[in-house]
Amino acid sequence: MTGVLSSALRNIAWGRVLLAAAALIFSFVAPIHGPWTLRVLAAVFFLYTLLVALRRHALTGMLGMMALFADAAFFLTLASLSSSEVVWLAAVFFLYLITEALVFYTAMELVLITGVCAIFCVALPYPPIHALAPTVLVAGTLACGFAVIQQREKRRVDALNDRIAASEKAVDKAIEAERQRIASDFHDGPLQSFISLQMRLEILRKLMDRDVHAGLEDLRELQGIAQAQVRDLRTFLHSMRPVDVDGGNFIVVARRMAESFQKESGISVAFMGTNSPVGLPQETTLEVLQMLRESLHNVQKHAGASRVAVSLDKNDKGLEISIDDNGHGFPFAGSYSLEELELLRLGPASLKRRARSLNADLMLESRPGRGAGIKFRIPLQ
Repeated sequence: MTGVLSSALRNIAWGRVLLAAAALIFSFVAPIHGPWTLRVLAAVFFLYTLLVALRRHALTGMLGMMALFADAAFFLTLASLSSSEVVWLAAVFFLYLITEALVFYTAMELVLITGVCAIFCVALPYPPIHALAPTVLVAGTLACGFAVIQQREKRRVDALNDRIAASEKAVDKAIEAERQRIASDFHDGPLQSFISLQMRLEILRKLMDRDVHAGLEDLRELQGIAQAQVRDLRTFLHSMRPVDVDGGNFIVVARRMAESFQKESGISVAFMGTNSPVGLPQETTLEVLQMLRESLHNVQKHAGASRVAVSLDKNDKGLEISIDDNGHGFPFAGSYSLEELELLRLGPASLKRRARSLNADLMLESRPGRGAGIKFRIPLQ
């Protein structure tokens, strides 16, 4: 229980004690109907309220409902036995009753309590009770309206909290998936290269013991391998950097990304971009640029290509991005949509996941021995 709710519970409980004490006192000093009946009931109710206040715990479930109806029953008793001089005490107790129902109970329970009290005040033929009717009707109606609005807002807040929780869960899932992708890329790329280099160095050490000249030739070859590994590692680290949108100019950033890829990988890139503004939201832009960068990284890592063509085109169907290389292609041949790739468990998993997150179309074409191409169509909002 939060501090605010605990404080409200304490205030409500001791407010009930004060009202019960006032009713008990006025049962002795004020002219009322059935004094002994009211005195006994007020004394019992006072002891009950004192025990509840000292308990310091909320009455929940069935006990809570019984407590609410006990308060309502005491109000009805007080209203029926009060004279015109102390009818104000019954009105105060009714205001307390609807405040209690607003704080701790639902709108349905508040409407039920208010309806019973209103019928009681209108139906019984006693002038003091009739004097309470305006208070019960007006205050009860306002309280019921407020309770309905409060309950509606609570449902909206709960729905928003559910969406926030779902978003946080999706973010955690995406972070974990990205960690797994990075770990997999590092294991398959730089780590394997360094393991291979370590094995070659061990072979070189043994070769140097037998033939120094041959060992020097092998050492020059290893130097070239090490330089290639440095380039691969730089490319890998570059793929981990956040994408700079550069003020939202998607085409400029994509072109710069292609130029940077060509410089670092040594693979020739032909870039063709649209002159029309793309108009993607920033979050979508970041995700699309990441897809482009990851596609280029896959070309360098797996395709064995010497050339790659990047094309960006905007049309009525959305933004189309294609990356086509002249490498050795995938082990399979043909063109496959995202649904077909999912069904056959083919193609790069990370790019498929990103395409699904953007509700984008994906088409993968493989030409074994002659290259491969991947095309995305991102819908424009």
